[in-house]
Amino acid sequence: MYIAAILSRIGTVHTSHLRKMQHSLFSDLNELVAFVALADTGSFAAAGRQLGRDPTAVSRRLTAMEERMGVRLAERSTRKVALTEAGQTYLDRIRPLLHELQAAGGEAVAFAGGEARGHLRVALPGNFGRLWLTPLIVDFLHAHPRVTIEVDTSNRFVDLIGERFDLAIRLGELPDSRLVARKVADRRRLVCASPAFLERHRDIRSPQDLGRAPCLCYTGRRDPYRWNFVGPGKEKTGVTVAGPLASDDGELLVEAAVRGLGVLYTSDWYASRELANGGLVELFPEWSLLDPGAVYVVTPAAAGTPSKTRAFSNWIAEKLSSPPWAIARG
Repeated sequence: MYIAAILSRIGTVHTSHLRKMQHSLFSDLNELVAFVALADTGSFAAAGRQLGRDPTAVSRRLTAMEERMGVRLAERSTRKVALTEAGQTYLDRIRPLLHELQAAGGEAVAFAGGEARGHLRVALPGNFGRLWLTPLIVDFLHAHPRVTIEVDTSNRFVDLIGERFDLAIRLGELPDSRLVARKVADRRRLVCASPAFLERHRDIRSPQDLGRAPCLCYTGRRDPYRWNFVGPGKEKTGVTVAGPLASDDGELLVEAAVRGLGVLYTSDWYASRELANGGLVELFPEWSLLDPGAVYVVTPAAAGTPSKTRAFSNWIAEKLSSPPWAIARG
């Protein structure tokens, strides 16, 4: 215990001594700027005018530096200040460092506001990204040549902060979060089927009839086999469904519906092209599905958002302000 106490004391003395040395050697940024201004102008008065400070403040900063370092950095006279050899050596070392600090600050400001630049890491829902965001991303890169983008389309619910993503596009309802969510478009749920299927199943006239019809179920939903509707008079009804195919691949289900395999519960953005060309027909357009949600841009923080992130978010919001997948309800 005695030896341990001695070693502990030695460690304490050593740490304290290092701190004193560090404090004596290192000046704050204001002192360095004042020292460079003094070296460039040659007088306290001129340095004060350049910095917008009283000449006595410049003199005090020089004196403080010299006292901490234990060396004279400049010779003073009533009209002129000249650097000593130690002062000139110190100036030669710190001047490029100050230039680097100023350049770094300018680059940081450029990231926060001004021209978009830098590398963006973006997470997208895979199918939605491929169907609707691919051309928007390419167009964005043409418009912002100083930005590069890395896109993750794995459909993972990525941890933006932990995995260092700048931005994500998310669909549906969002849980409470410290993240900042910006709604950029609506999306609507609907049920649909092919004309050939409806020709064979003419008895499907209301949501309740789906309980005995072959249905195609998307397993990415919380309860894929329970479809809940709200009628034109705000009445609610729910139906339990089953069918020949269930999957978490929305494109597979759309293809199955187009080929007459069953009734599909989907989003308007997923089936819009097939609805537009007549490959699918919406059922019960006067009924709404109890499945709220939208398209969101999600970012880690609102304050201090880099220009690259803000520019991409604004680009997506503008391009999706009139959703290209929106289908008029018939």
